Amino acid sequence: MIWAAALLLIFVSYGDSEDYCYDEPHCDPYAWGDMFPSCHPLLEEHHSPINLDHHMTRNESLGSLHLEGFDVIQTGHWTIKNDGHTVVLQVGSGMSVSGGGLPDVYHTIQLHFHWGGPATNGSEHTVDSRRYPMEMHVVNMKSIHPNVTAALHDPTGLAVLGFFIDVVYADNVHFGLISQKLSSVAYKGQTTKIKPFPLMHLLPKHNMSQYYRYYGSLTTPPCSQAVVWTLYEVPIYISWSQLAQFSSQIFSTEEDAEQVTPLQNNFRHIHPTFSRIVSASKDGRLLAGTSSRPLGSDVSLRLLPIILLGSFVSGL
Repeated sequence: MIWAAALLLIFVSYGDSEDYCYDEPHCDPYAWGDMFPSCHPLLEEHHSPINLDHHMTRNESLGSLHLEGFDVIQTGHWTIKNDGHTVVLQVGSGMSVSGGGLPDVYHTIQLHFHWGGPATNGSEHTVDSRRYPMEMHVVNMKSIHPNVTAALHDPTGLAVLGFFIDVVYADNVHFGLISQKLSSVAYKGQTTKIKPFPLMHLLPKHNMSQYYRYYGSLTTPPCSQAVVWTLYEVPIYISWSQLAQFSSQIFSTEEDAEQVTPLQNNFRHIHPTFSRIVSASKDGRLLAGTSSRPLGSDVSLRLLPIILLGSFVSGL
């Protein structure tokens, strides 16, 4: 469909840009405003990501979102791509998001990931100023727009569902459908096909009524303030080895691979909420009792170097 192709083209063009990065002072997130004026936080007040804390209000009208098509196997094939900044799963048409206080129906386009490194967590949003190991974003475009150019000029043009990812000992079988494909997209521009599966299998399906809502921006250039954010309270759980696959097997260039410099810490820094209202859904816990570290984070940071070393030795 035209809207899907247009949005996909724009997201690919962002990924193909050489103008921003995460690890060099001249092009890292603090320098994005020099190249993309709308990324400058001093000029705008609705940037993402933000920190989630107890300074929020409960909104009794925020019930569960309706995720159309998330529980069935879509036709055709999906594509996984390394765009130089993240790993993108392009899901095509057939799924949509509505309800839960969203102003319209939004078509699901893609999902992608943000992660840290062997000694750092890498979620974009934080909870009580603490990061989770990873974060997954499911990107959806408002159905009334013909293309993403129009959507990016609408303060609610995109709806992004954010899921924290934490670590446990056992592999996540469904997540493995993605992580096992990473070696096929090691370098920027590489793509591989993947057989569709019910996307709901990735999500914390028994806790989908617990989330937080605020209005913000894209977390990558051009940082357009066009996103309705829905951040789910209960994380997705994967294994330490699955986490390590992201932080050790994805490279921006072949030169990075030759120098064993994988893509890591691909997250934007936290921005103030200013006067924005951050709401908890009617079943959200308002972060009560969540001041402790996210489950497994400290342990994962201690064990990741051991896991990475083991993977290296096994490959010798």
